Amino acid sequence: MSTPGFMNIDSNTILFVKDLRVWFPVRRGITDVLARRPPLYVRAVDSVSFEVKQGDVFALVGESGCGKTTTGKSVLMLYEVTGGQIGYKPSQDLVDSFTKLGYKPEYITEYGHIDLSKVPRKYQRPLRKEIQMIWQDPYGSLNPRLTIFEILEEPLIIHKFGFTRSDRYDMIHRALELVKLTPPEDFMNRYPHMLSGGQRQRVVIARALILNPRFIVADEPVSMLDVSIRAEIIELLLELKQKLNLTYLFITHDLAIARYIANKIAIMYLGKIVEMGDTEKVIRNPLHPYTRALISAVPEPDPSNRLKVREVPIKGEVPSAVNIPPGCRFHPRCVALDEHRELRGVCDKQEPPMVEVEPGHYVACWLYAKR
Repeated sequence: MSTPGFMNIDSNTILFVKDLRVWFPVRRGITDVLARRPPLYVRAVDSVSFEVKQGDVFALVGESGCGKTTTGKSVLMLYEVTGGQIGYKPSQDLVDSFTKLGYKPEYITEYGHIDLSKVPRKYQRPLRKEIQMIWQDPYGSLNPRLTIFEILEEPLIIHKFGFTRSDRYDMIHRALELVKLTPPEDFMNRYPHMLSGGQRQRVVIARALILNPRFIVADEPVSMLDVSIRAEIIELLLELKQKLNLTYLFITHDLAIARYIANKIAIMYLGKIVEMGDTEKVIRNPLHPYTRALISAVPEPDPSNRLKVREVPIKGEVPSAVNIPPGCRFHPRCVALDEHRELRGVCDKQEPPMVEVEPGHYVACWLYAKR
């Protein structure tokens, strides 16, 4: 499997995703079986490639259904991968754990990373200590029958952290202090319904951090919170990143939040990355028509323009992930084709390659690939 030209995998790369495909089969009826119709698949993630350096905040941005959460869950080994590689650079402690378990070298990529897409289930538990997730919904991701202490103690028991309950108490106390739920004693014996939305999300963050991970997948961690609480949680995540030397894969649909927290950004559309690069380069100089549409949809905090409705340069609805359009999958909604009619025979037939337009700024669009 060749490495895309825009990827530079080295010892500082903590995670890379190469040609990742996650397809879900569509249930067929008896008529389809008897007629011998070919099986259909929901191509949620379709040939996605990117890399995350140690200490980065890499943001995956796109509208609902573009495949960004499926990508994050695939990194967490929660979905079976249809094809491609997910390489993770393990710590020395993880290497030692695998040695004791009799880990086989065929699961190691040519770059020295562990291929998460091939790791058998019996080897996944040591990996989960280092790769954790902050879930989107703080209401649904916490067991309402357990106290906060029991919720945070559960991963410690599963992964055999702390020999005694007193040891686990100290770990939980520290985790609650890290997420600024103080004094921790006031929260340990409460149930999730006794906390506010922001406090619940802090508990979710504490649960992700309690195993001392190196890599965090944050799936829309502030989308379910009030606007007044979002800034606090974002600041907390940035503070924890510096204090604990964390690396984030940050999933969001909000470009404003992505611009604030991330130093790298990738725009996804219908299971594919269409633009990628340094956050400021992508936001200040959007190249792909879909990226321009997303930025145009961001409201302006200017009172003089509050009644002004800006025209969003996009048309139609998102196509089905079962029947993806040929060629560039954005071409049925692309308004740029009205100006560049010479590309109509190209965009609807050939998939555009990812090209570097300026240093560190890549786009998959025939407007630039043709040049």
